[in-house]
Formats: sequence, structure tokens, C-alpha cells
Amino acid sequence: MTELGIGIIGMGWMGQVHARSYSLARQRFPDGGVSARLVICSDNVERRAEAARDLLGFESATARWQDVIEDPAAQIVNIATPNNLHLEIVEAAASAGKHIFCEKPVGRSPEETAQIEAIARKAGVLSFVGFNYRWAPLVIHARKLISDGALGELTQYRGRFFSMYGSDPLGLLSWRFDREIAGYGVVGDIMAHVTDMALFLGGGVRRLVSNARTFIAERPLPIPGVGTHYSRGAPEDPKAPVTNEDYVSALLEFENGARGTVEASRTIFGPKNQMAFELNGTKGALNWDFERMNELQLYRPDADGGHDGYMRLVGGDQYPYHGNFNPGEGSGLGYEDMKVIEAYNFLQSVAEGVQRAPGLAEALAVAEVHAAMIRSWESGEWEAVTGLRIG
Repeated sequence: MTELGIGIIGMGWMGQVHARSYSLARQRFPDGGVSARLVICSDNVERRAEAARDLLGFESATARWQDVIEDPAAQIVNIATPNNLHLEIVEAAASAGKHIFCEKPVGRSPEETAQIEAIARKAGVLSFVGFNYRWAPLVIHARKLISDGALGELTQYRGRFFSMYGSDPLGLLSWRFDREIAGYGVVGDIMAHVTDMALFLGGGVRRLVSNARTFIAERPLPIPGVGTHYSRGAPEDPKAPVTNEDYVSALLEFENGARGTVEASRTIFGPKNQMAFELNGTKGALNWDFERMNELQLYRPDADGGHDGYMRLVGGDQYPYHGNFNPGEGSGLGYEDMKVIEAYNFLQSVAEGVQRAPGLAEALAVAEVHAAMIRSWESGEWEAVTGLRIG
């Protein structure tokens, strides 16, 4: 059994999710040969770091993120902070020879993501990025169907992430709405998942045309360290401007000739957390929606037309990883189960000394598509997806 020391920087909701996921990796994958030791956590709100230590079982807690990197027992540095800290933390972690898990978006801009990818690559450390929707068992099955040719050649792809977390005008002006801290808005936050999934399932993108908009111009100011980005203020609370975009969409031309669309909104009213895709090939089609993550709609008609319609596949232990959580069919997995699968794969990557996907290279591929989106919504024209790799 290989035990790996974990240091987590940022102990808000996502940092806590990561801590639980590392702890559960051995329980869910007892034959995997890896386990995690929660060595140290940090948060700039000291009481939150102390609470995380007590609740989650870290050996120590600190208000200084530098202490995490300096701890010799922390072999992995897990970054779950606001985006403005990612570059500085990755530089320090890579210089110390630590392996890096970074939540998306990796950088505040595509160019900053390229800087971060280059730093880790040149330091020779392993990396992983939180594109967790890849790990849903039925998404993995969908990708296998595509790669095996079961759907024929891909012709159309539609991906979206519609979330209501920013639909309330009294929703607090968290760091996600601040260009200086978060960088771009929805393009980095939830479009990152949509774009990664499009690349994961559909392949590279050649060119695109995009548009963006900010629908809610100002929001109530939050109290530091209190609440989450789902928290709500009062009408009389002081307000400040939203400085990044609420919505973005794009028409895509894939390198394989397929055509498609991607769309993301944090202010839409209706869908709660709809990370979804639909794709069509020359022999079949399928669609998946995170709000029903344990179902896959698959269309593969028989040659004689006897079965000409979508069938509903239900999650079960015949699909990858599902049996590590629930035996049999119809016993569903949830969001944090995907994060446990993600943590397990990163631990395996470090234990083997082999870079697995998705790492910072995959984050860079997403950033290259996003750079084209940004150029397009500024120019109003089709833009080619071009490389950003440094060195």
C-alpha cells in the first residue's frame, strides 16, 4: 500500500469535498494499492482551517498556504482557492517538487493557464485538474461507445451547463463575480466543464464563433469567510458591480468535421445544475444530463428497424467504477462519488509516477478553445483555435 501525504489549500466547500474524497479513496478502492494521509490544510480564514482540521482529520491547520508547501510530509498540494492565487501557489509547489491538483479554472485567463501548465511541465511534477464530470460511470461508457465506433462518425454535438447559482439578483458578490480575483466569469467557472467534455467526447475544435453577456450588473457585498457563492443578501445591503460575464455560447467546428454548440449560464432561471450533452453520429446517438447522472439515453437502432428509438440505460456495476460504490443496477451515485473516483485516479497517477488525464495539459487545451471564444465575442467573427503552449 502506497500512502501519499496530502496538503489542501482553501477549505471552503470544494476544499472539504477534496478532503473527504481523498479519505474515501482507499475505502472505495480497497484493492487499488493507494491511500491518502491528510497532513495539513490551510485557509486565509483561520477559523475555517481549524474547523476543517477538527472535522476532517487533518494533522495540522494553518492560515498560511506557504506552510502547506513547506511541510515535508505533504507530497501532493491540492489547490481549492480563488483563482487569483493559483499561479503563485503552483509556482511555489512546483519549485518544491510537489505534485499538484488544481481546481478549474486553472488560470484567470487562458494565458495564465498556459503559464501554469508550463511551470508544472518544466518542473517535472505530476498534475490533475477538477474536470470531475468525466468520471461519471455512464459518461465513461459513452466515451467508449464513441471510441469503439458504435455511433459511427460524429456529426453533431451540443453541450451545456445551466446553473441557477447566480440567478438571484440578491445573490452575494462572491469572488466568482470579480474579474480581478476570478478572471473571466462563466467561461472559466462552468464553461470549463462544457468545453472539456466536448474535447473529451468530440475531439479537437478547429474554429468557433462566440458571444457573451452579463445579465445582472451588480450584487450585494459578502462578509469574508461567511457563506458560499449560493448565499443571499438583503435589498438594503451595499452593492458593487459584477465585472465578468454571466453567459457565453459558441458554435463549433470540430477537427473531425462535426458541428456543434456549447452554452453556459449562471443566471438562467429554471435548470438547477444541468451539465449535459447530446451527440449524434452516423449510426446512433446518445445524451446525458448530470441532473440525472445515473441515466444515459442511447439510440442504436437495429438493422431491420425492429428497435428504432432511444433506450434508457440505468447505472449499475457493469459500468466503470459504479460497483465500488453500489452493487447492482439502479442504485445511484452522486456528485462527491465522482470526486472520489477523481481523487483515486490522481493518487494512482502519483503512485505510478505516470501522468494521467485530465492534467494541466488538458486544462491548456480547454484554455485554447476559451481564448478563441474571447477573441470571437470581442471581434464578432469566427476565430481559429490556436496553440498557447509556452516552450
